[in-house]
Amino acid sequence: MESMGKKKPRPRRSFTPEFKAEIVDLCQRGDRSVGQVAKDFDLTETAVRDWIRQAEVNAGQRDGLTSDEREELARLRRENRRLREDVEVLKRATAFFAKETR
Repeated sequence: MESMGKKKPRPRRSFTPEFKAEIVDLCQRGDRSVGQVAKDFDLTETAVRDWIRQAEVNAGQRDGLTSDEREELARLRRENRRLREDVEVLKRATAFFAKETR
């Protein structure tokens, strides 16, 4: 009785770019609806629609960040965060050594 009406969350899955491109191609051909393709491949409609949207951005058909730009932005944000942490460590070390030399 406890499990009635409650679905377990689906574990997060990852898909190759080739698989995503194939799904997008199936949807863009127009043979089947996005919902039908998602159902046939046990995917969520939201994920398939996101893949289609990103493919359109990458192709220049829609405004937004391309996949390469998104990857670069994520890499730069990680690097920026690491550099800020390095600066913070250096500030603490400078304060420590300044106190020691007095």
